[in-house]
Amino acid sequence: MAPSPGTLFVVATPIGNLGDLSPRALDTLREVAAICAEDTRRTRQLLSYFGVERPLLALHEHNEEAMAERLVERLAAGDSLALVSDAGTPLVSDPGYRLVRAARQAGIKVSPLPGPCAAIAALSVAGLASDRFAFEGFLPAKEGARRDRLQRLAGEPRTQVFYESSHRIEATLAALAEAFGGDRPAVLARELTKLFETVLDGTLAELRDRVAADPDQRRGEFVLIVQGAADEAEAQLAEGKRLYARLSEHLPPSAAAKLAAELSGAPRKALYGSE
Repeated sequence: MAPSPGTLFVVATPIGNLGDLSPRALDTLREVAAICAEDTRRTRQLLSYFGVERPLLALHEHNEEAMAERLVERLAAGDSLALVSDAGTPLVSDPGYRLVRAARQAGIKVSPLPGPCAAIAALSVAGLASDRFAFEGFLPAKEGARRDRLQRLAGEPRTQVFYESSHRIEATLAALAEAFGGDRPAVLARELTKLFETVLDGTLAELRDRVAADPDQRRGEFVLIVQGAADEAEAQLAEGKRLYARLSEHLPPSAAAKLAAELSGAPRKALYGSE
């Protein structure tokens, strides 16, 4: 008789404070046959702190496709495995969905062990609307691609959640203020659950200026929460500006503004010369 298949446990780990690892997550990490980790060095440090000794398997964006088949074979043979990321909940701006998909397609049980998530933690203390929100993860690193993405998001009515790194936070805040308008309310959460945790609120322009003036606010890991477009008129204007920027690459400014206004419903005068 073939052995019963194992379970793939998707395990959330701390984003900073090690006390946030749940007892059930710790028990599971002790009991599985092996742990699939994005960065085995970081996960080994976590396991060492809790006295857990389990085999570690590197699973990251560069090898996940190839590893998924081998791991599903182990699960089908009866081994239970855990999937963790460097910090927080796996698959939230981290690798892992290919393995989860392959396991589910093979009839393997996939069980979540919920816990810390930087996006949700930041949203819970932001004081901005959280009944509907859009998680955007990391914006493109290149300036042009980042500008295009933000132009598409400027009219989004839901609260938006972004991740950002220390070496790009200043440029990202400047790009957001330009694309969304400097008076758009936002919250910048830095180093959540860690010793130097800070949560700043204000307009995008105010946050941009504060981060530019204070080197300490450019250190660590960031979650940026931005209020959505306030009303239909603001959304139309944002879409009109995006269309105008693209059309003006190929048409005279007056023709680009006229066509962008017709397509978006935004006032033509607000678009002409908006670059």
